[in-house]
Amino acid sequence: MTDSGTGSGASATTVCPRCAVGCSLAYDESTGRSTGREGPINRDGRLCPKGIAAFDGIDEGRLETPRVREGGDLREATWEEAYDRVVSAFERVRAEHGPDALAFLGSPHCTNEENYLFGRIARALGTNNVDNRARICHESAATAMDERLGSSAMTNSQADLASADAVLVVGANPAARQPIAFDSYVRPAANDGATLVHVDPRETETTRLADYHLPARPGTDALLLSAMAGAVVKREMADEEFVAARTSGYDEFEGHLDRLDVGGAVGACGVDRAAFEGAVKAFAGAERGAAIAGTGIEEEGHEGTAAADALLNLLLLTGNVGREGTGMNLFRGLNNEQGAGDAGCQPARLPGRALLSDEDARERIEREWGVSPPTDPGLDELAAVRAFGEEIRAAWVFGENPAITRLDDDAVRRGMDALECLVVQDTAPTETVEHADVVLPASAWAEKDGTVTSLDRVVQRMRAVREPPDGVRRDLRILGDLGARLTDLPFDYDGPREVFGELARVSEIHEGMTYPGIADGGTRWPVRDGESVAVLHRERFEHGGRRAPFVTVPFDAASPEEGLVLLTSRRVDEFVGETPAGDDRTVQVHPEDADARGLADGSPVEVVAGERHARAALSVTTGVSPGTAFAPPAVAEEVTRQGRTTVDLRAAGVDGDAGP
Repeated sequence: MTDSGTGSGASATTVCPRCAVGCSLAYDESTGRSTGREGPINRDGRLCPKGIAAFDGIDEGRLETPRVREGGDLREATWEEAYDRVVSAFERVRAEHGPDALAFLGSPHCTNEENYLFGRIARALGTNNVDNRARICHESAATAMDERLGSSAMTNSQADLASADAVLVVGANPAARQPIAFDSYVRPAANDGATLVHVDPRETETTRLADYHLPARPGTDALLLSAMAGAVVKREMADEEFVAARTSGYDEFEGHLDRLDVGGAVGACGVDRAAFEGAVKAFAGAERGAAIAGTGIEEEGHEGTAAADALLNLLLLTGNVGREGTGMNLFRGLNNEQGAGDAGCQPARLPGRALLSDEDARERIEREWGVSPPTDPGLDELAAVRAFGEEIRAAWVFGENPAITRLDDDAVRRGMDALECLVVQDTAPTETVEHADVVLPASAWAEKDGTVTSLDRVVQRMRAVREPPDGVRRDLRILGDLGARLTDLPFDYDGPREVFGELARVSEIHEGMTYPGIADGGTRWPVRDGESVAVLHRERFEHGGRRAPFVTVPFDAASPEEGLVLLTSRRVDEFVGETPAGDDRTVQVHPEDADARGLADGSPVEVVAGERHARAALSVTTGVSPGTAFAPPAVAEEVTRQGRTTVDLRAAGVDGDAGP
């Protein structure tokens, strides 16, 4: 595969890497920063502060030479020596332990073409142990949407939100996380009279614009949304025509809701009854109601789908699916979070998000590849990392840093060291690189040509605005080089255009797209009758049927925690190779919780979770719900584990202060 770029240098328009909105930008040589370009999302060319600073730190600590481990240390090596180490180790592990002893961890920061080739290599070797971490972030919501609607993708376009009469934001803060999308479409809708309802245990930037804030305590989102559905039925505000024509299981669902004490449920969620009633009336009474959901709707450990199912029930009940200004709009965070899964970088689905059992998809792939993908689902990323050194004997980590996965850090590090071979392909040293046996210096986002997919399904062109440093190869070439050495398949692609063409032939959702055709403005999938489809599920749901089922959701709320449920935000600027520390070391609690612990605003405290603790300054505010604490990532990451974390607070220096 060639290593030459197809972009046009610093003047080329590319896609911002800092979130999944898909803003267009270029490099301003005079300032060393980004300059906005008119695009499909930021139509006026505006950028948010994250986008303006997209080029900041891009060369910081760059890896510029392959490295291999020798005598316990990493030393510089040639590309051929590094490749030989990878091939030798992977072939040995596969021969001795079978293909499922290999794991391939991709990244939402890689292009569609890179993720596609990465999965192609894994499956040609006989394993579905290929995943990217971002897929797991929305697993609960995606599972519910796949099972009931036939697709986990955002049902409408971002621009479509501007025509909503009511917007229900659940477990998300788009005003801060996706500010261009929020300010371009949601804010204008609200300013024009649309009602904004925000369900979140904390007051955020989004809450400031909201007409109603429903601060449901952690673990009660499903109960609150079920209570909203119950109130809609009791007020006879359901869309009876839509329910009759497009849903199934309503009688059982209605009988289930009859058993719900709506008032008691609202009280159990910690929500003001008047605000609840106002929100229900506004959303159910709107002609067009749209939901925006984020990671806050996920179940603990991503096990179960209760909150997502309850939100889908509410949308179906009010007829808010399949029309402009409506829908279930999952706001993904990282720049190619949608595209990585679309390209097949996940353990239970093929390119195009086809199930492993989909015979049509398998036939398309076999015709193109000459081999059939394995049929057994692989391990997801968290399971694979837990299995390092045991079930998994060799791993290839591409643009990812599992050493800081919120699992047991010591166990993860021991697992990495127990691998027979750990290959890390990245731009800069990370905690994972420290454990690598082979390090392959990767190209940065500004050096990539290819495509990425925005949160609302628009496939856009990325263009290289600069060349990689001397000695660094583009990621697509590295994948082609190793793919040819590790498999019997041809990997002599002439750049991303040819790879995308193959993806469009094997992936049903990309069918009808061409690389030149998405050059200006991008193309939203699916393409039907030559036109991009902005609104899914109009006449039929993506599973092919005309009806989507109602699902009964248990009314049990999570039991009140002993201590405080820790809330945090994901790093909005998280990017390949980065582990930014940040300098905000505060923890916010409600006055009731501060008083109960005898703690004063501004005092130094320890945030304690078992044997883990972090130093912070206390901020007492009514902006968080009683029973919760909010800490920024700089503090939270020192005490969190996978799933919900319960913490307590104590004055710093008490009981042998062990803080930093």
